[in-house]
Amino acid sequence: MNKTIETILNHRSIRSFTDERLTKEEVRTLVKSAQAASTSSYVQAYSIIGVTDQKKKSKLAELAGHQPYVENNGHLFVFCADLKRHDDMAKKAGKDHQQALENTEAFLISVIDASLAAQNVSIAAESMGLGICYIGGLRNHLAEVSDLLETPHFVLPLFGLVVGHPANESSKKERLPMELIYHENTYQQDETHVDRYLKEYDERISAYYEERTNGERKDTWSEQMIRGFSQPKRAYLSEFVKEKGFNRT
Repeated sequence: MNKTIETILNHRSIRSFTDERLTKEEVRTLVKSAQAASTSSYVQAYSIIGVTDQKKKSKLAELAGHQPYVENNGHLFVFCADLKRHDDMAKKAGKDHQQALENTEAFLISVIDASLAAQNVSIAAESMGLGICYIGGLRNHLAEVSDLLETPHFVLPLFGLVVGHPANESSKKERLPMELIYHENTYQQDETHVDRYLKEYDERISAYYEERTNGERKDTWSEQMIRGFSQPKRAYLSEFVKEKGFNRT
């Protein structure tokens, strides 16, 4: 096993950072790592906003659900789906590409591109001894986030990524068994197979929580998912995404 794989397999979310800020060179290295990610058809349909203004970080922490690590970290990156460059280029060339840019495929390309870039940043940061945590809570109030970051039409903030020097190490959560994630040739639908591995996984996750909280928590992964998907989340997003020019057709 090489060091890259060791870094990937050792991932855990960090939610407590020292006061040390990332240097400009570290930020540059991480952004260049993002740009080295694969991109669909060379489209590069994303942008990254680095937030260093402390007042803006404080407001984003509030909008994300009062998460203190959004405010206190080494650097905050916000990854955006971005088709504005492509829209601007088309208009300057006298072309009307609006229908193509507004369709679902273009939306998926931009979201996937941004996600691949962000994961490159995560791996690069962890290889540098830094810690990271993704911030999906920005989508709680995306209109306010968009206003704060002044993102124009065809630029959609998707999630944040906090990076910094860990104040302490968090524990690593076990992922689903490979037998439930990896399928060969066809999708595995045998309920006996699924139930077996899911039951074993739930037992291990319950034990993890029980040990970590001294018995105060012992819910399973299945219980978390059933609870989490009991009702739609962020139902406003469909309309807001369309308002920003994405996924209209």
